[in-house]
Parts: sequence; C-alpha cells; structure tokens
Amino acid sequence: MKNITQLHPLFISSPHRCHRTSALSPDSPICGVVRCEPDAGVASPHRAHGCRERSLVDTLASSTGLGLLARTDSSTGLASSRARRAGRAGLGSSDGDAPYLRPPASISGCSMEEEDNIQGELLLVQAELDDIQGQISALIDRQEELYERESQLKAMLEISKASNNTINNTPSVAPKDWSGSFLWDSRADDIRFNVFGISSYRQNQREIINAIMSGRDVLVIMAAGGGKSLCYQLPAVLHDGITLVVSPLLSLIQDQVMGLAALGIQAYMLASTTNKEVEKFVYKALDKGEGELKILYVTPEKISKSKRFMSKLENCHHAGRLSLIAIDEAHCCSQWGHDFRPDYKNLGILKVQFPSVPMIALTATATSKVQIDLIEMLHIPRCVKFVSTINRPNLFYRVFEKSPVGKVVIDEIANFISESYPNNESGIVYCFSRKECEQVAKELSERGILADYYHADMDVIAREKVHMRWSKSKLQVIVGTVAFGMGINKPDVRFVIHHSLSKSMETYYQESGRAGRDGLPSECVLYYRPGDVPRQSSMVFYENCGLQNLYDIVWYCQSKRSCRRGAFFRHFGEAAQDCNGMCDNCTSSLELKDIDATHHTKIIVSLLHDIQLNDQRATLLQLVDKFKAKWKDLGCSNESADLKKEGIEQLVVQLILDRVLNYFNQGQGLSTTHSRPSPKSKTMKEEFQHTAYATNAYVALGPLWKPALQGNRPVKLSVAFHSQDKGSGSKRTKRNQMSNLEAKLDDLRRELSSSNGGVFPHAILSAQQISLLNRQKPTTITELEKLIGKVKTEKYGSAIIELMRLHVDSEVVGGKACASKRQKKDKEDVICVESSEEEDSSGTNEFFIIVNHSPFSF
Repeated sequence: MKNITQLHPLFISSPHRCHRTSALSPDSPICGVVRCEPDAGVASPHRAHGCRERSLVDTLASSTGLGLLARTDSSTGLASSRARRAGRAGLGSSDGDAPYLRPPASISGCSMEEEDNIQGELLLVQAELDDIQGQISALIDRQEELYERESQLKAMLEISKASNNTINNTPSVAPKDWSGSFLWDSRADDIRFNVFGISSYRQNQREIINAIMSGRDVLVIMAAGGGKSLCYQLPAVLHDGITLVVSPLLSLIQDQVMGLAALGIQAYMLASTTNKEVEKFVYKALDKGEGELKILYVTPEKISKSKRFMSKLENCHHAGRLSLIAIDEAHCCSQWGHDFRPDYKNLGILKVQFPSVPMIALTATATSKVQIDLIEMLHIPRCVKFVSTINRPNLFYRVFEKSPVGKVVIDEIANFISESYPNNESGIVYCFSRKECEQVAKELSERGILADYYHADMDVIAREKVHMRWSKSKLQVIVGTVAFGMGINKPDVRFVIHHSLSKSMETYYQESGRAGRDGLPSECVLYYRPGDVPRQSSMVFYENCGLQNLYDIVWYCQSKRSCRRGAFFRHFGEAAQDCNGMCDNCTSSLELKDIDATHHTKIIVSLLHDIQLNDQRATLLQLVDKFKAKWKDLGCSNESADLKKEGIEQLVVQLILDRVLNYFNQGQGLSTTHSRPSPKSKTMKEEFQHTAYATNAYVALGPLWKPALQGNRPVKLSVAFHSQDKGSGSKRTKRNQMSNLEAKLDDLRRELSSSNGGVFPHAILSAQQISLLNRQKPTTITELEKLIGKVKTEKYGSAIIELMRLHVDSEVVGGKACASKRQKKDKEDVICVESSEEEDSSGTNEFFIIVNHSPFSF
C-alpha cells in the first residue's frame, strides 16, 4: 500500500513521520488517516495550530463530497461515513486497518474504446485532484492571512491606545459639523480666491480643510480633478509652519512647485535633481528656521533612505515648525492597491516620529480593503474619512475595436486626434511597453501630430525636457507607459488614448482620469482587441488579484450593451448614477446580433481536450487557427454561423471569463512553475512557468469545460455590425469651438509663460478663467480682480486688460456692421446673432442669421 505522503504534497512538506494506524490515542495529533509523530527536535505546528492539515482535509471532504481521504472514528473503531464513501470511490480497508487505496481493476484485454474511456476518466480524476490541491493551498494561504491579520489588529489596537494619550480629551467635532463655521473661515476664503484664484470650493474641499485645521488626521478618497491638492496647499498657507508633502513622481512634484511659485507661495523640492544651493537652503530652513519655506515636496525614497533628511525633519518638529504631513497618491502604500510601491510602506514612521502633527492621505481610488490597509500602515486609526464620488461627468468613455495591423491602428489614432482636436489640445497616449511608446510616437509624428515619448529608460534630462514641452503645450501628445502621468498637474488634457489594454479597472480609471481635470468635456478612448489579453496576463499573474483585476477590465472592453460608467460604479461599490449619454454604449445605436456559439464552443473545447491529451499546448492565435481549419473540415460554414477571426478571438476570451477555459503562461527554457487560485472562485486556477527570457500565454481547459463539451452550457456571442452615434459627434463639435477671444487669451497666457520664467500657461490662466473672461469681458483692473483674484491680477492684469479692451473695440465695429445689414432686411423676420467665432482664419467676420427661425451661415 502506498504511504499517504505519496498521495498529496501537503504531507510531503510536513516535518512529521506519518504511519497508518487503527488505534489512535486521544492526545495523538491526527492528520486525516495518519498518526503524526514529530521528529526529534522539531516543533509541531499541529500542536500549535490544531493540526491544520486535518481541518483542511475534513473541510474539503465535507464541502466537495469527494471521499478521497477517510479517517477512523477513534471512539468506536469503526470507519466514518466518509470512509464508506471513500470505499465506494475506490478506497478500501484491510483487516480493520485504516483505509488504503484499492488498486485499479486490471485493464488487460480491454478494447481501445474502453481504454479511451478509462483515459478520459483518469483526466477527470486528475482535474479534480488539481482543483482540490488548489483549494487546499488557498485555505492554507487564507489561514496564514488570518493569523497575520490577527497580529496586525492587535498592533493597531495598541497604536490606537497610544494615540488616545496624545490627542486632546476635548470632544472632537462630529463629521456632520465640518461644514460649519470656524475661526479661519474668512482667511481661508481670502486665500482661496485671491491667492489660488478659485472662486468656490468643490465637493468636500471645505470640510477636509476644516478637519485638518482642527488637528485631525484625514483620509481623502477623491476622483482626479476633484481638487485634492488644494486640500493640503491651502492649510499649508494658513499654518505658520512647514508642510511636508510626499509624492511619488518627480514630474508631479515639479509641476506643483512651479505652479505654487507662480502664486507667490514658497514651495521647494528635495530630490536627486535638486541643485546644491536649494538643498542647502532647505536644510537650513528645516534645521534652524532660516529663510521662508511653506511647502516642501519629497519622494518616499527620501523618507526611507536619507538619515540626514530625517534628522533635520526631527529638528524642525522639535522646534514646533512642522505643521502638516501630506501623503499624495496614498494607494501606493497598499499591496492591494493597483500601483504598490515598496518605499511607501515605510511612511508609517512619520506618524510614529511625529504623532502630534496632523496627517492627510490622499488618493483618487481605493477599495474598502485598500482603505483599511492605508489607515493601518500610516498609523492613523482615528482619522476622519472623506469619500467623494468616483463619477467624472465631464469624461466621455469609448472603446474602439483595434485592428491587428499596427499601422492601421496608428492611422486611426492620428485621424481621431487631427479631426477631433484640431486646435492643438493636449492629450496622452498610453502604450504597453517602452519600445511601443517610441514606435507610436515616431509614427504619430510622421502623420503630422506633434508627439514625443516618455518612459523610465530615458535619460533624466531628456525625459524632463519632453515633459516640460508638453506641459507648456509645445507638444500636443505625449506617448508614455504607466510610469508617466500619475497625479500630473496639467488640468487641460482633453483626451487620453490607450493604445492597448490596461491591466485593471483601477489602473484604467487613474490613467483615463488624467483627462479633463479642469472640469471641461474630455474623452477617454481605449483600443481593444482580444489578442492583447495574453500579453497583460503574462505581466500581472504574480500580483495580488492580478488576473481577476485584468478580467474585470476585459469585461469592460468586451461589453457592447452595458454603460461604461456603470462598470466603474460596480467595481468601486458605489451607487449607480445616470451616465447622461457620456459613453459610447449609451449614445450609439448598435446593430447587435446574438449568435448561438454553443456549437463553436464545443469544437473549441474538443480541440483543447485533444491537444492536452497529447501533452501539447496552444496559444490563443494557434487555437483560433485550429478552430478555423476544424470548422471548415466539418463543413459547418454558413453565413449565419460563420465568425471572423476577431469574433473567434472574442469568443475564446469570453469562455476564459466564463471559466470554460483558462490562461496559463509558460516561459521558454528552464522555468519555474507557479499556481495562483482566483480570489473570486476557488475552482479557478492559473499555472505559470516563466524565465528571464520569455513568458508565453497558453489557453487550457477550465473547470466548466465538461458541460460546454456536452453542449449543456448555452453560449451566446454578441457581434456588432454597424453603429451610428446619436450625440457624441455633436458634443465633440461643440467643445472644439473656440471663440476668437478665447484663442487670443490662450495665446496670451503662452506668451506670459515664456516671459515669466517658464511658468506653465495653465498656472497663469486656467481654462475656466479663460471661459469666464470670454463671458464677462472685464475692461478695468477692478473688474478683473473680481474674476481671477488679486495675485494674478497684480502679475498679469495689465496685459489681460489691454487685450480685453482691443477685443471690445473690435466688437463695437462688428456690431455696427450687423446693424447695417439688419436695416437692409427690415422686411424679413431677421435676428442678427454674433458668432462664437467672430473671425475665421482669414480674418473675415462671420455671423449666424436666423430667418423665419431657421439658422443659416454667411
């Protein structure tokens, strides 16, 4: 009889010697059907944790109904009901002993058909064994997670008790009162308008500022464009001391520092690119309070690796000059976040070292699990949490079918940009790899688009040069990997295009959310083809929930009926809101045809079954080719059931999402194998073999393949034939109209940018302020100050007023011309209306004339 250690790898790694037994003493550690005796000198984990192997096997036996293991009843000496089930399943007992594996019946003399049946049953048993192994591994992992979580909660409890001793015993303000009146209200309103040039607070901004000014720790979940920066920048100006801001990217830090400098706020950064003079000034300000410093930006590496910096920061705190700590892009702290960064894990030291200093952590996206992780890692258990809606009503979401021909995709992107954004509006194109970035940027440039690439392999100076050119609108498009753009400070990005599939819903929400941060209409476009799925699968399988996160964004792309915006609400657990026609599925009349793909599925599953019987593998493309050949050989071709290559790929991916099939990845050459069960389904698993050279993704049978092979699982595939937008085109035309005055103001802010030390144009006049000036047309300094605030008026007011007066004078001339035309047609029902574009490119005035209430254009 085989030893039980040969039956399951769970027992192979155990530091115990396991023996078949028929009599077990009450104090014997039991492990299924075995007695476990620890080796000498080896601590028994069974005694410490109650024999987790036994509990796992029992749980699996009861939950699956598979009597693969049985145990003897120690009180009666009789086999339990599970042992009897095991006997029926092929397990037996001998001479009252514990159960043993009954040898299979002899197959000598069996016919070929019988052998095929036995072989088929063997595959089923092996598949079930693999599933059970996955469940056992998952339960062990879960048990370890719970033990770890238990210790973490105990630590949090200790921190909370310690925190109670450092916080005032005075009653804290209830969350509902953060919108009430506070002593600093008038000063805050004055700084908001006259310094930052912001006319009113956005959702939760005022409440967050009040909580910080009251000395509370704060966690902020706020969508991109919601105004997170103001939540710590305004309190920094209100406070007397220094505010420390931790931010992950130099490009973001540089944007913010330049923007604050343009407002007259003393902001500096400490990074590898900081020159020695600035570094010396900053350290003196921290150590001795010399010089004016309000906001200091650093990267997380500075906190975790610079002892000199932490020493100076401690001196600053001891002197009472450290007033606030802000952690931007805080989701990077959590391993469950979509952009985990190891150095962020060490930021908890800031609250340990400076417990009395209020901390604000900000991020655009964080699931409930990530939020709990952030609170624990940053040591802010009593923080006030503000969660704003994830909805971005100004963003239009669309998914385009991606051609398998690379040049065709570039042609489509170039045409989309040139036709939709002819006024050089800024945009971002995201690519899968660095090589792809360079190629796409090159080909866009060849097609007349002002584009350049940005990725981590570039020289620091070259990368910064590209970023500055784009920020100043000297480049229309920047082509980057995910390394570019997290938390960028450029508010007037009008479009974000994904050249290939993103790796998760959270990542796509963050990346696409870099469009329209000024609140104006913008577009988020994703080019999708099923062939991009295995590329991402091979990259994300090692991440926590990486595969399931990938499958969520694939569902988003494959859907042809569901609202795109609704997918974000479901993913982040927020109540659905009306899309208002701001996605392609809600504004397009798609001619969809539901094809019965049940027979197609049977053929695909049958092909994979045969491939695996021969110990072979197939990629998605190989499987599609085999299916097409098989379909033709079977004579199944007919117009109603035939699928194009893209349709077959879509079907295979749909079957993977439905767990009829699986992906697994194998590296070439010597490799390492990994198995990771899906967190949402204990029956799903992914197997990976990878090397440093290559990782290939193959399609394999999934847990639900058998019903599909038997035709018991109907499969429908939605195929689109034609589409016609019902409103998106008109919205695009409307938002691309820029009046003559708006164009002149845009040119003026670029000129002022060049003559004022390279300050970004949007820091001089935002898009909202240009729109406001276009409507109000102020002609005096006093009127202008009421619209854009005191600081900007003092710096740029004279140039703006000069432009406004010239424009108003030209309007008077245009008005007289309009009156003259009206006198000539006084017998007609004519209303003269000035165009939003007063002058076309040739300088000729254009007017819209309404005759009998019908619009015409001269």
